[in-house]
Amino acid sequence: MVRLDDIIELAKANSKSIDVDLIRKAYVFSAKVHRNQLRLSGEPYLVHPLDVAYILAHLRGDAATIAAGLLHDTVEDTLTTLSEVETIFGEDVAHLVDGVTKLSKISFSSKQQGQLESLRKLVLAMAKDIRVVLIKLADRLHNMRTLGFLPGERQLAIAQETLDIYAPLANRLGIYWVKAELEDLALRYLDPEAYYELAMQVGKKRGEREEYIAKVCKVLKDELTKNGILCEVMGRPKHFYSIYNKMTARNVGFDQVYDAFAFRVIVPTIKDCYAAIGITHAMWKPIPGRFKDYIAFPKANGYQSLHTTVFGPEKDRIEIQVRTEQMHQVAEEGIAAHWQYKEGQPELAEEERRQFTWLRQTLENYQDLKDPADFLENLKLDLFPEEVYVFTPKGDIKELPKGACPIDFAFAVHTEVGMHCIGAKVDGRLVPLDYPLKNGDVVDIMTSTHAHPSRDWLTYVKTSKAKSKVKAFVNLQQLARQAGLGREILEKEMRKLGFALSLLSNSDVIEQVLSSFRIKELDTLFAQIAQGNVSVRAVIEKIAEIKKLEIAPSKEEGVQGRQSPVVKPSLRQGSPVRVDGIDNVLVRFGSCCGPVVGDTIVGFVTRGRGVTIHAHDCSRIAGADPSRLIQANWSLAGPLRTSVEVRVTSKDKQGLLAEISKTISLAKVNISKAQVYTTPQKVAVQHFTLDVESLDQLNRVLEAIRQVKGVIEVERLKRGYAQALNR
Repeated sequence: MVRLDDIIELAKANSKSIDVDLIRKAYVFSAKVHRNQLRLSGEPYLVHPLDVAYILAHLRGDAATIAAGLLHDTVEDTLTTLSEVETIFGEDVAHLVDGVTKLSKISFSSKQQGQLESLRKLVLAMAKDIRVVLIKLADRLHNMRTLGFLPGERQLAIAQETLDIYAPLANRLGIYWVKAELEDLALRYLDPEAYYELAMQVGKKRGEREEYIAKVCKVLKDELTKNGILCEVMGRPKHFYSIYNKMTARNVGFDQVYDAFAFRVIVPTIKDCYAAIGITHAMWKPIPGRFKDYIAFPKANGYQSLHTTVFGPEKDRIEIQVRTEQMHQVAEEGIAAHWQYKEGQPELAEEERRQFTWLRQTLENYQDLKDPADFLENLKLDLFPEEVYVFTPKGDIKELPKGACPIDFAFAVHTEVGMHCIGAKVDGRLVPLDYPLKNGDVVDIMTSTHAHPSRDWLTYVKTSKAKSKVKAFVNLQQLARQAGLGREILEKEMRKLGFALSLLSNSDVIEQVLSSFRIKELDTLFAQIAQGNVSVRAVIEKIAEIKKLEIAPSKEEGVQGRQSPVVKPSLRQGSPVRVDGIDNVLVRFGSCCGPVVGDTIVGFVTRGRGVTIHAHDCSRIAGADPSRLIQANWSLAGPLRTSVEVRVTSKDKQGLLAEISKTISLAKVNISKAQVYTTPQKVAVQHFTLDVESLDQLNRVLEAIRQVKGVIEVERLKRGYAQALNR
């Protein structure tokens, strides 16, 4: 068990001026509030904060960080309040504790939303103060070490979250020993069979492995020393998860993973790094395409090294990393290697601050994202980059994820450049905006003050910054269009009742109306009307109530036909049609014509009920008020099943109905209703109601029916009823 003295001893080794009294006070307080609590392992709860604090001391945390590690569960798991922590330990410690405290006391619509909001809070706090994520990583690392005491389902959920979020976070911060341990521990629970098989295989060959590592280290060091390069050479097998990934990706067994060894060569200068690589390549044949220069092109987290893979002794593939002592410290400790202690407080030097600009950009990129699921999607984009290095015309380097396009580059240069991008040149030639950039490309962005992001950009941008900025702009434009439509609907309905929209111009009236619907802005109210979430009639009645006006009884008027079910947009499906270029508008399908996906359609503003969609040649809108017609088109990413009436005229022949039904079934179309009668002339007339997904599908089934022997005529009826079903 870790002792307080172990933590203090390690902390003082990092900084002699560290505030030991603050750490001791945090320990006493944590021990007091957790004194009657036990972990599932049966150990006193205090074991956990002690281990977290010890890990933070290994990460060279300052006194506030270590104290917050000791206190990180007090607000969540005891009666302690955040204000109490601030009073006793100060604002700095309270800020760190708050950053890692889960939002367990807030009511969420779902458990998943709560988890996403907690993660969102963590990352936004991390962008302001990197120490927050160090505490959370230490907390997760110790929890993973003791995961075996939790129920099976919880083990799987926590292990998967660790692999998806926390191991990549550790990697992004350059703390590779934490990353490796988190990945191995996650693998142990996600695929225990593979984990223990690897453990057995590695254990069996321990002697051979150690002998091979010692041999390569000696040969390499002797050759470099002979060439006048002072060096230290060390070797190690790659961690389990790394080997597991190679086996999975290549579909091979353990014995066929030949580059399961990594060797590090530590030299005095950058010049020696490149010289050592040259000597290594002269000794052993390099594998083409496996040389990576992270010295000239550092990773976003500041990592620098030269990597190469060669056919070493016995023709085994081995990876060799060459770096200076300073680079090695950064590679081992990540961001902790950059701490500069000033009066007991760690700060990053300005040069290192620039190396971690992605953290500050996280806050900027994510502040427009209101949906936690969008936040998580963009976070994963930031955590799993496969770097591509491209250049501005002036020679500045921009690091982008693999598959990034010129729009991603434009936003990396500056938000305004991205927002007004109209085209791009790569190496002097024009390329489309979805062109995938490659290492070494020189990119020149063309802009126009009149240009704005397009919804289509979301299908091919890769960076979280580009995605969040484009999505925010598109959503704003969408809200403006919806507000315009909602305002038009409200104004027309008020006019029919003899009222003017100017009744809503008084600020007191607006405030009362918005308050009654729990809406903050007038444009939002208009948008909610367009989406069908707020009834037009209810708004008018509220205005009349405030202004003490009488409303005539509601009468159905205009083109409505028989009532048909509403097609309400959902998060999964999206709106089936776009009305005047606007998504997520409340729509109904006209029962008179039953439009099918693929038909040319038009919208009709229906009194109090949003917009009704009709086929453009529907007889019921032929004489309609043109001011109530509105442009509409299909916007489905997938099919929408709609009921359509079909009339089949055929010979009165035994078995023909069965054959027609079979033909319809083979076309994967459902018959929801069928009626048959025979004329005195021995002609059979069959009415089918078919559930089809598109005009193409309807045309295919009609043509298939026409091919049935004995069928005289097949036609679609533009009357009857239309019914939108769930996909």
